[in-house]
Amino acid sequence: MRERIESGRYVPGYRLVLAPIAAELNMSVVPVREAIRRLEAEGLVTFETNVGAQVALIKETEYQHTMETLALVEGSATALASPAITADQIARARAINERMRESLTHFDPQRFTELNLEFHSVLFETCPNPHILDLVHRGWNRMRVLRNSSFSFVPGRAQESVNEHDRILQLIVDHAPAIEIEIAARDHRLGTLNAVLAQNAQHAQRLADTQAEAHTQASAA
Repeated sequence: MRERIESGRYVPGYRLVLAPIAAELNMSVVPVREAIRRLEAEGLVTFETNVGAQVALIKETEYQHTMETLALVEGSATALASPAITADQIARARAINERMRESLTHFDPQRFTELNLEFHSVLFETCPNPHILDLVHRGWNRMRVLRNSSFSFVPGRAQESVNEHDRILQLIVDHAPAIEIEIAARDHRLGTLNAVLAQNAQHAQRLADTQAEAHTQASAA
């Protein structure tokens, strides 16, 4: 179960229901229950009243700081790389973005995230500043450590993301000023961050409402 969480097969927020997992692993629910308890102690699983066990959500501050940093360095890398981006690279990026658009019909957030990295890599890998490029790679690697696919939280953001890719590509094709490309790439990354933060806020509010309701019912009893 830990491997499935770390690989992203069990995404953050995924409900861990004993019986189906036990049946899939061909064992009783007892060891599955014990595994969930151990994962909870490790911080990989949380338990909520009226919800049950689920894969822990990303620590909001860690995710926010990583995404804010990535937005800055990836925006800069994309802008610096843009003058040297070739027609072939533009064609490759467009093809990847079309695959992302086609995947929206049968949405797989993990696959979408893989394509997303592939798309952006085409645009930032030729950045002439190796220090900035190293920071971009570190940012993406940090996102993997966080076990995150942002689009598993906010699948509706995927369509906006694809459309924003089109805009970034058009700016590059039009030889727009570097600052415009940098801002567009930065805002694109921050748009995903803001969507996730808003979703987390809604989740926290629902949890607070559930706990308040349970407290009221307990007091009435």
